[in-house]
Amino acid sequence: MRATRLIRMALLIQSNPGLTAAALARELEISERTVIRDAQALQEAGVPVRSERGRVGGYFLAAGYRTRLTTLHPSEAETLFLSGLPSALQDLGLSDAAETARLKLTATLLPSVRQAAESSVRRFHLDAPAWFREPATPELLPELARAVWADRAVQLSYARPGRADARSSAVARVVEPYGLVLKAGTWYAVARIPGEREDRDGGWRTYRVDRITALDPAPGAEEPFVRDPSFELAAHWQARSAAFARTLLCTTVTIRLTRRGLRRLPAVVDGAAVVDALASASTPDPAGLVTLDLPTESEDVAFDQLARLGADAEVLAPARLRARFRERAAALAALYQADPQEAELEEADDQR
Repeated sequence: MRATRLIRMALLIQSNPGLTAAALARELEISERTVIRDAQALQEAGVPVRSERGRVGGYFLAAGYRTRLTTLHPSEAETLFLSGLPSALQDLGLSDAAETARLKLTATLLPSVRQAAESSVRRFHLDAPAWFREPATPELLPELARAVWADRAVQLSYARPGRADARSSAVARVVEPYGLVLKAGTWYAVARIPGEREDRDGGWRTYRVDRITALDPAPGAEEPFVRDPSFELAAHWQARSAAFARTLLCTTVTIRLTRRGLRRLPAVVDGAAVVDALASASTPDPAGLVTLDLPTESEDVAFDQLARLGADAEVLAPARLRARFRERAAALAALYQADPQEAELEEADDQR
């Protein structure tokens, strides 16, 4: 609604004086012409919005003026209180600070809004770690979080996976920690390596925090590093994690699926692989069978995944994987083949 958009626009200008029409248009997902019309509407409503031209121009509120639009609606307060993740805050060493902030915020709310906000935490809880795995907080996570908050470069030692002696094989390097991500109960650090910004990855690296074996201030880095203003952690993580998932799909398996197998495929195969597989799917034959090329990590992974589809999936290639399924089918047939005693019992039951 336009009223909501006008409120957002006034708050944006109040909190970020000098925003240009182009910047406001991007934030509000409208055209620059609409920004100009909305600014005029705010002026007519008594909000002293002014625009300035030039290199440092943009939209401003009159000096000393602040809107009274910051009062929270109950639904907004409920959403705000839902944004906390207690387990993550505790891992980061921020639970005390978060609780203090929550108490301060609660004290400023009207009684009706306060009740609505507090009721949300009684109804919803986000439990990030996966099932059947005991969550563990990496020892160096709070210290790394402090470096992220302060924009301080650090020197870390990182144990590469699959090494027998992780600590002795750890690699030491200086990085600029940009952010932390909690994914399925595992913490990751997104960092940039100074001096490698021109490489194909822009110097960006992702580290599992539980593999960081040592963490120290970077030598000679007394001042905070200058963050890339265009960096957005959520967008970066989404793009990199999707790209990483695709790099794992280095084997292709040709399969034939029944209608039910096609429906069940997304339940047993990773999302990126399903998208690529469906794009290669043939039109159904007269029996309703569909042939497609499934990208997967390896033949072992494909064997485990496709075995869950049973007779609804037939492997056509590679021949080695098809042979493994033939051996599995023969072993199952032998295992469940009725013995003579069972056959006699079944025949007796039929005669009755």
